[in-house]
Amino acid sequence: MKNTKDVPRPTTRYFRGMLLWLFVSLAHAEPAPAPTLTVYKDAQCGCCSKWVDHLAAHGIVAQAVDLDAAALAEVKRAHGVGPQYQSCHTAVTADGLVFEGHVPAPTLARFLAEHPTGGRGLAVPGMPPGSPGMEVGDRFVPYQVWQLEADGAQVYEDVRERATQYAPRARP
Repeated sequence: MKNTKDVPRPTTRYFRGMLLWLFVSLAHAEPAPAPTLTVYKDAQCGCCSKWVDHLAAHGIVAQAVDLDAAALAEVKRAHGVGPQYQSCHTAVTADGLVFEGHVPAPTLARFLAEHPTGGRGLAVPGMPPGSPGMEVGDRFVPYQVWQLEADGAQVYEDVRERATQYAPRARP
């Protein structure tokens, strides 16, 4: 039987070296890639393409898929987007989160980072003038971003000024 005094023990120097290795490894680690959204839209809808460009300008990867009206309606139905929350396009993540309409990219990114309990996505019903992708001159109409939930929806954010929809901000 071996004497326990003969078994080498890790030294403080060993632990410091392992800790240094861990910090260096983490410092060089690649950040997790942003989820790719699949954006289902009508091929003729220019505002949908502008919204995809808005996402790209904020570092969100989106792949557009053109559908006819019936197929687009089926995507909305399949993802539980009620008529009162519908807009012209529907974006979906690989894990099933849904983003309906002209949701500002910073708001979408914050939702993905927070993923509030019970939240299955966000919606901006209709096509509010001045929302991302719906910019027409200086025209802007305040709107609400709704958090879609299994049993309905609640207001996630009020967008009262045009500039606020383009900058990241903390939820109140």
